[in-house]
Amino acid sequence: MVNKPRGKQLLGKTIVSEEHGKKFGEVEDISFVEDTGELMNLLITNTTEHIDDVKLQEDRKGRNIVPFSTVRSVGDFVIVSEGDIL
Repeated sequence: MVNKPRGKQLLGKTIVSEEHGKKFGEVEDISFVEDTGELMNLLITNTTEHIDDVKLQEDRKGRNIVPFSTVRSVGDFVIVSEGDIL
């Protein structure tokens, strides 16, 4: 069984593209379903110029949103599938 990451473990980690190794920024916050605890989105801060390569939605505070469904692995970095974001 694969261990699912806890939300607090993601905060501050750098988000990196699986396909090209581009750094997009850091996880500032997460959104989740309150009833189940299911992680929904990662909210990004300290964005890099590579964030412009992907068309991400923004929350009402202007933070970029990465759907948690695009996360492939979590370790020192949060690896996301750029192809799934686009």
